[in-house]
Amino acid sequence: MTSQKTLSGRAWVELILLGTIWGASFLSIRIALDEVDPLTSVAHRTFWAMCALWIIVLASRLTIQRDPRIWAAFIGMGLLNNVIPFGLMAWGQLHIETGLTSILNAATAIFGVIAAALFFADERITLRKALGVLLGFFGVATAIGLDNFRSFDLRSLAQLAVVAGTISYALAGVWARRFLGDLPPQVAAAGMLTGSTIITVPLAWFVDGPIVLNLQSDTIVAIAYYALVATAGAYLLYYRVLAMAGSGNLMLVTLVIPPVAIVLGALVRDEALSPNAFVGFALLALGLVILDGRILTVLRRASVDRPTRRR
Repeated sequence: MTSQKTLSGRAWVELILLGTIWGASFLSIRIALDEVDPLTSVAHRTFWAMCALWIIVLASRLTIQRDPRIWAAFIGMGLLNNVIPFGLMAWGQLHIETGLTSILNAATAIFGVIAAALFFADERITLRKALGVLLGFFGVATAIGLDNFRSFDLRSLAQLAVVAGTISYALAGVWARRFLGDLPPQVAAAGMLTGSTIITVPLAWFVDGPIVLNLQSDTIVAIAYYALVATAGAYLLYYRVLAMAGSGNLMLVTLVIPPVAIVLGALVRDEALSPNAFVGFALLALGLVILDGRILTVLRRASVDRPTRRR
């Protein structure tokens, strides 16, 4: 019999830090998209992050994997965790607000719980998790706007592209635990981004044209942030939390992302969201709180202890 994966206090701290870093990345990506095309934006992200991580691996004198099966896993992880979601979300952000993109991205936690339960015995879905998943799905649908499903337009397609990206992220969490969980975080992240870069650079060159490095200063700063901090640095945290808490709990990071992205989008780009987006996020947040179960446990203990204290 296997035990359920839980989040320790240390895992929660690193999870919140990771969510804050990724929350700010939505704004930096949107700034870069003012000058570079979506696939070129992804190529910048994976290439520069890859370079930074291999420098860390070499400086740390870590063993570089030579097994072809590991490198095949790196390429698979790069597709699921970088190429597909980065590309879909970058395109989606051309047509929808930064804050809404981050809200839809929070669906990763829901899909992550489902995917983890399908593949790992210690992350099975309980009644509590099932309730959280249902609330989360309803929250995502509310954020998108149920009327958008009646007639598709570019904006609703962009939202669905972001949701498809979250499904890819969720599958990546399973892939990472299954094939890369035993590797040092630095090696796993560097290998993943190498697999991504092998695909993204030629693809961006073919679709968008030659990659230009003569960019405006704000674009360079934005790319530096989302490549070096929100990708290279963040994935070191990603694999640490994965090892501590499991792939399903790791996806709870997406609860932290929307508030950060919404505030930054409003402050820097004067973005506004419709009320249904906030209602949807509230429902999604409630679903994630139920999924985690920690608050419910505290409330249950308090209700049990209260009569005892009156005696």
